[in-house]
Amino acid sequence: MKNKKLWITTGFSLFILVFIFVATQLIQHKNNSQQNNSLSYQQPKLKKTYDVIVVGGEPEGVAAAVAAARNGSKTLLIEKRDGLGGLFTYGMLNFLDIGKDMNNEPVNAGIFKEWHNLVGNQSAFDIKDAKAAFMKLVKNEPNLTLALETDVVSVIKDGNKLTGLKIKDYQNKEKEIHAQRFIDSTKDADLAVMAGAPYFTGGEDIGFKNRKMSVTLMIHLKDVDWEGIKRASKDGVFGGGTVYNNTAWGYSDLHTAYKPSNAQTRLRGLNIAKQKDGSVYINALQIFGVDGLNEESKKEALDIGKNETKHIVKFLNEHFPGFEQAKIASYPSELYIRETRHIKAEYQLPMSDLWENRDHWDSIALGGYPVDIQATSTADYGYVLAVPTQYAIPFRSLVPLEIDGLLIASKAAGYDSLAAGSARVVPTGMSVAQAAGVASAMSIEHQINFREMSKDKSLITTLQKKLKNQGAHLFHFELDYPYQNEWYYPAIKKLLSLGVIKGGYENKLPVDEPMINDDFVRIISAIERVFPDKGVENVNEVTSLLTDKDKTLTRDQAAQLILKAIGIDCLENEAWQKAKELGIVDETLNQRLPENREILTSEGYQLFYLLFKQGKNY
Repeated sequence: MKNKKLWITTGFSLFILVFIFVATQLIQHKNNSQQNNSLSYQQPKLKKTYDVIVVGGEPEGVAAAVAAARNGSKTLLIEKRDGLGGLFTYGMLNFLDIGKDMNNEPVNAGIFKEWHNLVGNQSAFDIKDAKAAFMKLVKNEPNLTLALETDVVSVIKDGNKLTGLKIKDYQNKEKEIHAQRFIDSTKDADLAVMAGAPYFTGGEDIGFKNRKMSVTLMIHLKDVDWEGIKRASKDGVFGGGTVYNNTAWGYSDLHTAYKPSNAQTRLRGLNIAKQKDGSVYINALQIFGVDGLNEESKKEALDIGKNETKHIVKFLNEHFPGFEQAKIASYPSELYIRETRHIKAEYQLPMSDLWENRDHWDSIALGGYPVDIQATSTADYGYVLAVPTQYAIPFRSLVPLEIDGLLIASKAAGYDSLAAGSARVVPTGMSVAQAAGVASAMSIEHQINFREMSKDKSLITTLQKKLKNQGAHLFHFELDYPYQNEWYYPAIKKLLSLGVIKGGYENKLPVDEPMINDDFVRIISAIERVFPDKGVENVNEVTSLLTDKDKTLTRDQAAQLILKAIGIDCLENEAWQKAKELGIVDETLNQRLPENREILTSEGYQLFYLLFKQGKNY
């Protein structure tokens, strides 16, 4: 009897186990089928003409194409890779930079929010989910055709108007296709440049043409103990960090604790995002001196990054609890490149707009992410220039100079190089791209080109209404900003535009404190950019005299050093009068400083402002 009961119990238990196993497999099969269906793709038969062609399958390109299609335009999305998502899915950047608005709400919504909801609505996402979500958005639009593994060979123009493209499809066959409107969502504005749109690279607009922000190779690891990371964070390992269910960040002491094997690299604090399979992606490895427009330079950087990743993992195995058993899971096929080209547009969004939380009559998207200027060498760590409450991106910043029929919807749009430190983030870019898609459909409907549309207040108002009706987070506003109405604010505005002063995360400047050598040197270094004909010798001589970073300056010392930096030698007690004669000291400054004393930082700002304002007229 006991044996019979035992057999019955055992049989029932086995039945339950088998049932659970089968149910689990069915659910998994269903999930896999859903994902495979969303990822499935067949090469289309391309038409000869479309209403709108979007080039670039980056997140921004998906948003632009979906928006154009939803607004009635027969749209073609061209992508040279074999899938969508670009930086997110090939560069493996899966930690979102989400800005907040004046009400502490996410500053970007619309199509970005649709995609974000599909991937879990968290600050990090699973890359497989991201690929599926981008494809789902595209496949859901009957007006949208997707051409993967298709490259643009050349452009077709009628005068300055872009009218068509010569492409090479997945079979390596060349074809010619035409459209009424085009959107460039490539990461480097390749289409715009091919069409002849003017642009600048790096920080050329502020005298840093050859500036190359660090690039990143994402680190993908498996066999990571998440609970171990939590304990290490709590115990303050490498300065400690913040850990949630699938994200962790901090550990800033790694800056100095880890010694790179390659002098061209550096490890900063870790931004960690956990995937559903337990593996993690880490944004932390900086690689310097990389030309993001040069294939050989990028290939070399990939090799450097892969080799450095091996050393980093060995270090983490030995010194970071939670990573004892960690191994490299894979390498991304592409780098995270933060900056290359900036297209010149009808309105070049300046850094001052971000500082001043400025709205625009033709706003089509909002931004609110910190102005993050990444390091350019191992000698600096980058900095946060400011944190705007929120700012508007105007439609004019999408319209390139000289070329008609084209909008730019990517990090290469019409932003100055410093403003791009905030506007370049993908959520903002997707909002901008959605506006580009809607505007393209509208411009066809109203038979007006983009340049004329950018001046038409009635049409822009209609565009704004359409965007809001389609989920965009967009509204007019009026906000105060730091140091507004102060007598020295014009000086702050000018020096911010050169990137020589920084407000950090609190937008604070030491305006009421005595000016110290360190701040003076940072600003005086801009002389060689403002006056390139002066060379660097005089500036270098001045900076060599100011090695005590925290020492303060007097009025006459500051005047003498500024004059010396522009090639004018004089005695210290004569410098102030000489600066007055040259217009570097105005009446306001002279009244504030009738006698020689320690100069306040605000007064030092004004000295430099007047110098730069004078140009070569001194």
